[in-house]
Amino acid sequence: MYFLLGNLSFVDLLFSTVTVPKMMFVFLMKNTITVKGCITQMYFFHFLGCTEGVLLAAMGYDRYVAICHPLRYISIMRRSTCIQLVLVSWFTGLTTSLVHAIMTSQLPFCNVNRIKHFFCDVKPVIKLACKDIHINELILATLSGFLSTGTFFLTMLSYIYIITHVLKIRSSKGRSKIFSTCSSHLTIVILFYGTAMCTYLGPASETSLEKDKVAAILFTVITPALNPVIYTLRNKDVRNSVRKLTKRSMS
Repeated sequence: MYFLLGNLSFVDLLFSTVTVPKMMFVFLMKNTITVKGCITQMYFFHFLGCTEGVLLAAMGYDRYVAICHPLRYISIMRRSTCIQLVLVSWFTGLTTSLVHAIMTSQLPFCNVNRIKHFFCDVKPVIKLACKDIHINELILATLSGFLSTGTFFLTMLSYIYIITHVLKIRSSKGRSKIFSTCSSHLTIVILFYGTAMCTYLGPASETSLEKDKVAAILFTVITPALNPVIYTLRNKDVRNSVRKLTKRSMS
């Protein structure tokens, strides 16, 4: 569990680093970004976003094994298995984002070069092309839709088995302990997949692009910032330390 959490923290750190520093620099210095720099930022953004999506699905499977098969947890979730799950998540992000980057780089761009977004994302960038972009939009919706809905379905499937297992437990204390264990991960899953699906499954209209800005702030800034808070506050030692720190500051 902690190995997967460590990888999630690392991905979140890189995820925010790809967009936030450049975004703040452009806002403060009124600077611009080159076409190559824009496509590079877009590539790493989707690379890390796809990686996090698959990683969240792997963490859902980890929770399923821990709750439904606790006695076999050590034998199933071996170190090698965790490494393989992480490698699959990184490889999936690497290949998926490469398709978007290559197809976008082949588009001819007009003189209008102002992106209606906070950073270089696929949908607002391809809207600037002087060419029909229906194929790009179709591939974007297909790849992103398949990846987001597929990993979300696998994650929810893990929780369906977990809920089925929980309903068989008669002890209310046992049920609350399991829900407490899963609540952090489930909160992150809803935040991440909810905003990702709303952003990439719809058409790239003017109205949708405005809504995408709000969603982009959620899953590029707020969600990565909330992840460590949500997970650490489930730890009793961390909660006790926060209480002590609060009491000291108020006294």
